[in-house]
Amino acid sequence: MSGPDLFNVSSYDYELPGELIAQNPADPRDSSRLMVLDRQDGRIRHSVFSSLGDFLAPGDLLVLNDTKVIPARLHGTKKPGGAKIELLLLKGLDSRWSEWEALVRPGKKVSPGTEILLSDGTEIRVGERIGEGLRTICFPEGTDVLPLLERIGETPLPPYINRSTAPRSSYQTVFARKDGSAAAPTASLHFTDALLENLRKEKGIRTAWLTLHVGLGTFRPVKCTDIREHIIHEEFCVLPAESKEIIGETKRSGGKVIAAGTTVARTLESLANNEGELESGSRNTRLFIYPGYRYKIIDGLITNFHLPKSSLLMLVAAFAGYDFIMKAYSEAVAGKYRFFSFGDAMFIR
Repeated sequence: MSGPDLFNVSSYDYELPGELIAQNPADPRDSSRLMVLDRQDGRIRHSVFSSLGDFLAPGDLLVLNDTKVIPARLHGTKKPGGAKIELLLLKGLDSRWSEWEALVRPGKKVSPGTEILLSDGTEIRVGERIGEGLRTICFPEGTDVLPLLERIGETPLPPYINRSTAPRSSYQTVFARKDGSAAAPTASLHFTDALLENLRKEKGIRTAWLTLHVGLGTFRPVKCTDIREHIIHEEFCVLPAESKEIIGETKRSGGKVIAAGTTVARTLESLANNEGELESGSRNTRLFIYPGYRYKIIDGLITNFHLPKSSLLMLVAAFAGYDFIMKAYSEAVAGKYRFFSFGDAMFIR
């Protein structure tokens, strides 16, 4: 009897009761539950995130994404006519952030050249359609865009978080410092400053940093029946030379490289050459990881529980093994784990 077709999107579907979709984060952050998957013995263990250090060894390396979510959702009115328009800025196209890739709603009613009046009186211009439902957006020359977003923009929570009472700061990691994301690297929302300090000082765990600005590629659903036809939206990532060196030292000394989140995994795998060697620097990545992919860099992965039929579920299935990950998800549903961005965590080692 043959197993599931791992290239068919329906193989990544599962039943999830709506009440398991977390609307608010755990408080404190590291009190969330932690499911630990051991790829060596096939065991599934249940713990809490504050005990993450119990599953790491001195000399292991935790790689973290220091991106910062910007208030990327804007509201305005179309000129002329006054129709309401919503924009979600996804990716700055120049160093001054004067031009952006953006989602525009309702996009069909906004033709190229349309001007939109924002709530503070700033007029922006909608440019050409650039595929995947995206448009270019241009701010007036000389606009200081980030302060404008801080004044009138909104933090773009995912659509499945619709009853949250948490402050917007809860959708930001404690170490966020590089502005540019339209969504949080959610696996890292579980970390607290105290937990990171404990891992460094008490457990002997090192840390290294990289940046991937989360855009449409991370959360756009896979709609193709054959997942190999899905195209990930391009996202910008950076691996500093210092982090590359720390990762190399960890590998050479026998430590394990632990990716804190799928964004870290995709960045490291995107910057690895065919020989499995990392290259520091920056690039745009469209890397889509699904079963059949052979990981070159990471030895462990911290992640949340992902949406059915999502590229992120396919990524973790490629790392843990399809059968193991689907068994874990079934156990998580039965055990009433909390799912998605504000939900509980999983550590695959």
